[in-house]
Amino acid sequence: MEFEILAFIWAGLIAFAVLLYVVLGGFDLGVGMLFPTGRNEEEQDVMMNTVAPVWDGNETWLILGGGGLFAVFPLAYAVVMPALYMPIILMLLALVFRGVAFEYRWRTQRWKPVWNRAFFLGSLVASLMQGIALGALVQGIHIEGRAYAGGWWDWLTPFSILTGLATAVGYVLLGATWLVMKTEGAIQERMRRYARIAGITTLAAIGLVSILTPFQDPVYWERWFAWPTMLYSGIVPLLLALAAWTLYTGLRDKRDATPFLASLAIFILSFAGIGISFYPHMVPPSLTIWDAAAPASSLAFTLVGATILLPVILGYTAYAYWVFKGKVKAGEGYH
Repeated sequence: MEFEILAFIWAGLIAFAVLLYVVLGGFDLGVGMLFPTGRNEEEQDVMMNTVAPVWDGNETWLILGGGGLFAVFPLAYAVVMPALYMPIILMLLALVFRGVAFEYRWRTQRWKPVWNRAFFLGSLVASLMQGIALGALVQGIHIEGRAYAGGWWDWLTPFSILTGLATAVGYVLLGATWLVMKTEGAIQERMRRYARIAGITTLAAIGLVSILTPFQDPVYWERWFAWPTMLYSGIVPLLLALAAWTLYTGLRDKRDATPFLASLAIFILSFAGIGISFYPHMVPPSLTIWDAAAPASSLAFTLVGATILLPVILGYTAYAYWVFKGKVKAGEGYH
C-alpha cells in the first residue's frame, strides 16, 4: 500500500511540474512566435522585455519534470526516450538555440536580425515538437518485454502533427493574452486581435483533437463516454466552454488580465482532459504508474528532497512574477 501511495504522489508531482511548464513556458514560447509581428525594433524590445525576467525560470519546471521521470519512473523514461528521441532532441536544441538568441540579440546590431529570426524559429520548433511528442504519447507506444518495440518514425503521424499544430497555436494564444496584460497602446490593441484569432483556432483544434482522441485507444472512449464515468468527465468540456466565454468577454470588454487567466484555464482544463484519458497509465496503452515506478525506498527518499525543493521553487517563481508585475513600456527593460 505504501508503494502504491508513493507512486501516485510522485505521478501527481510530475504532472504538476509538466503543467506549470506548459502554462508558464507556453506563454513565453508564444511571445517568441509573435515576435516578428513587432513593427519596429522598439516594439520587439518591449515584447521581449515582458518575458525577460521570468523566461529562464520557467524552464525549471521542464527540468524538474524530466528529472523526476528519470529518478522515480525509470521504466517510463527508458520507454519514452527511444520512442520520442527525435522530437525531444529537436525540442531541446530549439530551446537552447532560442535561449542563445535571447541573450545575443541585445549585444549586437549587425547580427540582430539573425538572432531575431533564431528567437522566432526556436520558439516555433520547440512548440511544435512538444505537441508532436504529446500526440505520439496519446496514440500509444508499442512495448514488448518492458522495452520500446516500435519504429523510428512511429512518432510522426497525422494525429501527432495535428497535436503539434494545436499546441503551437495554443501557445500563441497564451503569448498574445500575456502581451495584452503586459503592454499598452498599439501593441496591446494588435495583440487583442491576434488573441481573438488564436482563441478561435485553439478551440477548434481542441475540439478536433478531442474528437479524434477516443479513436486512438478503446480505453479513452470508455473514460469519456461509458456510464457512469461520463458524469465526471463531462464536467471538463462544460468548464472549457465557460473559460472560452470568459476569454471572449475579456477581449470584447478590453480587460487586461482576464483573457490571460481564461487562456490559462483552457490549458489547465485540456491538461485535465489528458489526465482523465491516461489514468492510471504512465505510458499508454499498457504501462501503468505502478509498473513504471522505482522501488518504494527510492520513491520515499526522493520525496523528502521534493518536499524541500518544491516550496523553494514555487516561492522564488511567485516572487519573480510579483516583483516584475505591471506594464512594460518602451525604453524600460530587464536585460
